[in-house]
This record gives sequence, structure tokens and C-alpha cells, in this order.
Amino acid sequence: MATATLTSKGQITLPKTVRERLGVDAGDKVEFIEMEPGVFKVIAATRDVRDLKGVIPRPPKPVSVEQMGRVIARMGGRR
Repeated sequence: MATATLTSKGQITLPKTVRERLGVDAGDKVEFIEMEPGVFKVIAATRDVRDLKGVIPRPPKPVSVEQMGRVIARMGGRR
């Protein structure tokens, strides 16, 4: 099991084995996702948002700004 020590500035150094398994290097970002209270998952955040292109298919028919406005008004800011 790999361990790290928290510095007085709140920083940790990821052990080499963890960095290698995550595929991260100096300057890369990692995300901490809380799975349950006190339990976090560490994920490499090295992908570019442009990698998501094509994940959601294009709508079959374009939507106009006016149509979007009508839907937003109809929803009344509901979430």
C-alpha cells in the first residue's frame, strides 16, 4: 500500500507507483471524488475537454435560439 505525508501547507507528494498507475506527471491535475464520507477516489484529470467531441450525437434537426428561449421561459428557471 502506498502512503504519503501531508505537509504543513496541505500538500502531498504522490508516491511514484501511484503516479505511474494514474499516468500523471509534473503539472498534471488529479481529481478527488468523495465516494462516501471520508473515502475519496483519485482520478487523473489529464484529458482535454475536446476529447468529448462526438460522445453525444448531434440533434437530428438544429434548434434555433428562439426555440431555446421559449423552452427556458416555459421551464421558468426550474431545475
